[in-house]
Amino acid sequence: MDFAYDERTEELRTRITRFLDEHVYPAEAVLAEQIDGSDDPWATPPVVEDLKTEARSRDLWNLFLPGEHGAGLTNLQYAPLAELTGRSPRLAPEAMNCSAPDTGNMEVLSMFGTEQQQRQWLKPLLDGEIRSAFCMTEPEVASSDATNIETRIERDGDHYVLNGRKWWSSGAMNANCAILIVMGKTDPDAERHRQQSQILVPMDTPGVHVKRGMQVFGYTDGDHGGHAEIEFRDVRVPASNLISGEGEGFAIAQARLGPGRIHHCMRAIGMAERALELMCRRVSDRVAFGTPLAEQGVLQQWIAEARVRIETTRLLVLKTAWLMDTAGNKGAHTEIQAIKVAVPEMVTWVIDRAIQAHGAAGLSQDTPLANLYAHARTLHIVDGPDEVHRRSLARRELKKYR
Repeated sequence: MDFAYDERTEELRTRITRFLDEHVYPAEAVLAEQIDGSDDPWATPPVVEDLKTEARSRDLWNLFLPGEHGAGLTNLQYAPLAELTGRSPRLAPEAMNCSAPDTGNMEVLSMFGTEQQQRQWLKPLLDGEIRSAFCMTEPEVASSDATNIETRIERDGDHYVLNGRKWWSSGAMNANCAILIVMGKTDPDAERHRQQSQILVPMDTPGVHVKRGMQVFGYTDGDHGGHAEIEFRDVRVPASNLISGEGEGFAIAQARLGPGRIHHCMRAIGMAERALELMCRRVSDRVAFGTPLAEQGVLQQWIAEARVRIETTRLLVLKTAWLMDTAGNKGAHTEIQAIKVAVPEMVTWVIDRAIQAHGAAGLSQDTPLANLYAHARTLHIVDGPDEVHRRSLARRELKKYR
């Protein structure tokens, strides 16, 4: 296994670092001002669009997507780039058209979409002209088990009719959200993992009702599309909007989530690096009881432990990316689940220690730490809660001895 960054990766890392230093970090304060001054908590602040224009002019665009539709990078090449964008997760991924859920939706369309579906929806997503949302999670069932979903997708002649309720549909509060990918049941009597299908639903289709925006620890996440609760009441769409075929929904979801977990985990490592940097700067400058905080043994322990945890999880994520490139998603299944457990645990610990080192300032809007923590804490739940992945990992290990 060789995790060394190749020439193209190093060149892109240099360009992204320059973009962060020159444009993204200075824009963080502007973002906060524009959010505070807006009457619409879900509106995209103008600074985001400015950064998108700048990123595209620098050819830092759609780096996440392999193959003909994207930059052609492997998972191993993209992983360290995603880490850099994670240092400013509210701005950098969105600026480079590399933010969820659009990334996952574009992957689904590129892998499973028909030529017409790609022309109508994938191209404008790749160009950053529209936004999208992914509708899987439901409030009435335990969505940690995706086979539980109750939303119905029923065939009616040349159309499908949808009825159901979703929430945490990320991206759906954005004014530019034009298309939803909805997962529901087409055949409740089929084999357990063949009951579900995924279908494209234009946002302006009659019967699509956005009930409310969801908040994450009080944050609207409006700067990158927010999260919506949506009700579908007799929503009728053409049968040609079905993705891949009836009964393919669960398999599509699994294909979508593998790369998504790599993206989340590498961005989270970037968040941890940013938090560690802020902690080191803070304790070096702050004096308490006559000595710099950096001389306190407990702070030194936190910093050393943070470095060990970051390096350990980064290696595991890079191994996972390498396996996905060489053995495919199925060949990396164990490692994908392992990083989904290990990385959120690491990043929340590092950010928590950084907050503690900052004292009251760490809780305030004067540093990015509170928002980073809120974002990191969600990673214990999104794309499957820690407990589900631990359960699956344990079963996989025990199977070897049975």
